Amino acid sequence: MRSFFLTNRGKVRQINEDSCGVYHNKAGQVLAVVADGMGGHRAGDVASSMTTSQLRSYWEQVDKVTTSESAEEWLKEYISKINSNLYTHSQENNECKGMGTTVVAAICTELFSTVAHIGDSRCYVLNSHGFKQITEDHSLVNELVRSGHISKEDAEHHPRKNVVLRALGTETHVQMDLKTLILDEGDMLLICSDGLSNKVPESELKSILESDESIENKSEQLIQLANDNGGEDNITLVIVDYTPESEGE
Repeated sequence: MRSFFLTNRGKVRQINEDSCGVYHNKAGQVLAVVADGMGGHRAGDVASSMTTSQLRSYWEQVDKVTTSESAEEWLKEYISKINSNLYTHSQENNECKGMGTTVVAAICTELFSTVAHIGDSRCYVLNSHGFKQITEDHSLVNELVRSGHISKEDAEHHPRKNVVLRALGTETHVQMDLKTLILDEGDMLLICSDGLSNKVPESELKSILESDESIENKSEQLIQLANDNGGEDNITLVIVDYTPESEGE
């Protein structure tokens, strides 16, 4: 298994409110995280960086995850704990009032990957069945699509496209989605903020991930493409490649 993460401010925003990382527990198992911060002043970057740094701290203390059930329980417990920490911080610091962040966190073992997510950052899987988004956006436009009020095409240009219905740190309790995937050799996860998914069509995401380039080059190409297509938002991604390391050398 190989992994790589990259974040970029984009071409318009003054600061980068995204945060990401790939962290290892005592057994060397991977936790891949993307968080896209939101909120007044510079609070968005506070929320996202607190999320990734605290997840890293908690994960590095873990011995080993052996079942998908224990992976789901771990994500539920510690993301809920971070939600409380963020909410308390926002209440105690005026400059952070109203801050929040999306989060996608994936525990990746040799046999499976368990993904938790809140908000409109995404996780995709590339495998023998194709390329598929496995998270469901917690956004206003996605609810309008699901209820049949607008089409997927309308959603792409909806004026309230950026309205997120669920975020980490904005309420005392948060609901997250959890999903476990069985992954085979050669499968790949792409976790990203909407600065990538809004600017690069799925067909192009798939094409770049399928290429023979290194995951470092794939990541740089994806960031470049999002910037070439406007780069109005921060752009962040993690790629986890289930190809054995020896094959990628």
